Amino acid sequence: MDRIALVTGAGRGIGAATARELGRRGYHVVVNYRRDADAAAAVVRAIETDGGTARAVRADVCDPGAVADLVDACTRVDALVCNANIPPPFAPLAELSWDDFAGKVTGELAAVFHVTRLVLERMRRQGGGGIVYVSSLSADLLRPGTVAHATAKAALDTFARHVAAEAGRHGIAVNTVAPGPVRTEATAAMRTAETEAAFARRSTLGRMLDPEDVATVIATVLASGFGAVSGARIPVDAGYTVLN
Repeated sequence: MDRIALVTGAGRGIGAATARELGRRGYHVVVNYRRDADAAAAVVRAIETDGGTARAVRADVCDPGAVADLVDACTRVDALVCNANIPPPFAPLAELSWDDFAGKVTGELAAVFHVTRLVLERMRRQGGGGIVYVSSLSADLLRPGTVAHATAKAALDTFARHVAAEAGRHGIAVNTVAPGPVRTEATAAMRTAETEAAFARRSTLGRMLDPEDVATVIATVLASGFGAVSGARIPVDAGYTVLN
């Protein structure tokens, strides 16, 4: 039976790169998206061009009803990648409204809570599976204007550890990948040549990250013998945390 991977927020960036990488590794990929059907269709075509199989399914993963339909559309789920992006407000606390702050934190958790609950139920019946949450190095760093984003990602990290503790006895490995700054559409407005160069100078590998860097780690954790690793948080940061 084909292994099936469900990747949320898979229309672009890290999610799209992960969907393509999992397709190359033999998964049938369910490419979840919320708005951009054309982008999701392009990811499906790329997977098929590489010899894999995939389909796009629209669902807002913050909506429990939509999530139920999304999971029902999967005959099984062997791998779940929670990558859906909730755009954060970038501002210091003094300039944030409660609604903006709470919207990011609760949105981040809603985007993993509903899909995790239903997929865990499916994986328990199947006898195992793997889950990877896409967090961020921001949870560890004190940078101006990132209080909402950092708090949300720190909450996600805690959520993931509890899921790992509950799911392990059912043969389900749960891990978190925490990228540093990645060249994606979502980060384009914040990136400049100067900021990229500064990150490269302060990382051991001396370079910025691309979505494929993160996707390779996610797919390797899910597909290549990491069954004995669970509850881990894996930084993908070109060695930035080693020097900082």
